[in-house]
Amino acid sequence: MAGEEESDKKGFKVLGILDVQNTPCAREALLHGSGGSLAAGLLHFLATSRVKRSFDIGFAGFMLTTLGSWFYCRITNAKLRMQQRLIQDGIKNKVMYEGTSLDTVSKPKEQEPCPSCP
Repeated sequence: MAGEEESDKKGFKVLGILDVQNTPCAREALLHGSGGSLAAGLLHFLATSRVKRSFDIGFAGFMLTTLGSWFYCRITNAKLRMQQRLIQDGIKNKVMYEGTSLDTVSKPKEQEPCPSCP
């Protein structure tokens, strides 16, 4: 039983460094990078028929697409976490101050004097 649980947590590592299963955005970035590499290299090969240069373009396409996708995903996740933190703080403050004089949402409205009343 312990061996099975350990193998489930192990994940898939790229070059022995990057744990793709447990690192946010890693899987998507590598998939986008491989697609970008294939597209860039194949299109360059079809246009020029130069194998070595097409490989170089494909490798550059992989690096640029992977890094671009990685940074975009990480920035999007950071913005989402920030929004969630703000919402959680707002909910916590709402629960804490609800019904007190510090409650900004449900303050009782002051009655305005009516002009026709004595």
